[in-house]
Amino acid sequence: MKQNRLVSFLIAAVLLLVLPLLLQQGGNAWVRIVDMALLYVLLALGLNIVVGFAGLLDLGYVAFFAVGAYLFALLGSPHLADAFPAVAAAFPEGLHLPIWAAIPVAAGVAGFFGVLLGAPTLKLRGDYLAIVTLGFGEIIRVFLNNLDRPINLTNGPKGINQIDSMKFFGLDLGKSFNVLGFEVASVSLYYYLFLGLVIFSVGICHRLELSRIGRAWMAVREDEIAAKAMGINTRNMKLLAFGMGATFGGVSGAMFAAFQGFVSPESFSLMESVMIVAMVVLGGIGHLPGVILGALLLAALPEVLRHVAGPLQAMTDGRLDSAILRQLLIALAMIGIMLMRPRGLWPSSEHGKPLTKVSE
Repeated sequence: MKQNRLVSFLIAAVLLLVLPLLLQQGGNAWVRIVDMALLYVLLALGLNIVVGFAGLLDLGYVAFFAVGAYLFALLGSPHLADAFPAVAAAFPEGLHLPIWAAIPVAAGVAGFFGVLLGAPTLKLRGDYLAIVTLGFGEIIRVFLNNLDRPINLTNGPKGINQIDSMKFFGLDLGKSFNVLGFEVASVSLYYYLFLGLVIFSVGICHRLELSRIGRAWMAVREDEIAAKAMGINTRNMKLLAFGMGATFGGVSGAMFAAFQGFVSPESFSLMESVMIVAMVVLGGIGHLPGVILGALLLAALPEVLRHVAGPLQAMTDGRLDSAILRQLLIALAMIGIMLMRPRGLWPSSEHGKPLTKVSE
């Protein structure tokens, strides 16, 4: 049994390693789709800590994604030098902090915002918590859209460009890399970085799930009053869930900014938050394999449906917009999944089930 599992892991590892090299033969667009899917997996894993483990509905999770992206953009572009004369005097070309400093700062500030969101919502649950978190996400987006005056901090709706790419020990992931005469595209190099982060994040989430903290989160999720009666500090557990989930969002945002080289408020709309929540719910709340599956499917589904919406538009002589058709097909697919699999595509065996006494 162990040998079969080891062989399966080895086959999966080889397939994951060669996947971008095969896809880039058909163009970099397919590799970019996989890269973005991996970023969504990172976001879904972070939100799963809040929604799946602690049972706190968060509809403003994209705000932490935005905070991480903009912080990395400010620390890795000439924008601060252009906007602030004091920064230009000390750093004429901008800060351009190395990733070893920029990513922890982005993660830490996003985590701080997570705690800041969690503090006033400790007594809220369900719909009320969803409304507050939804408002928080919209507040962050509005701030990003308007903080270009009187001090130009975010450059408003125009966004920030010329963001540094990831660099590791002299290897620039923004440029292609030649190995024995074979060219590895930039998007493929980012794929390996994102894949490594996903594997590392899955390990962290798995250890958290099995730890005392994870058990405390699940106790709060199932019955907060009973958890408090058993001596669990529900306040600290909730704040920790918000903070840790936001940290994942901050790291994902930093990766997104470096990968795209440009950030703007349009990338952090309400629909992004809704899609991330849908990934967790459709995959299976609280179940790591299900969350990963849901994120991959919902990230790739819009791109796959482009090839379906086009012929449907042609059948109507162009009277229906292909983008609207694509959104309609996505919505129908999500409704169908929830009707057939109300607990998700790959639900946890324990989540939502009462404990039963084992007969001796």
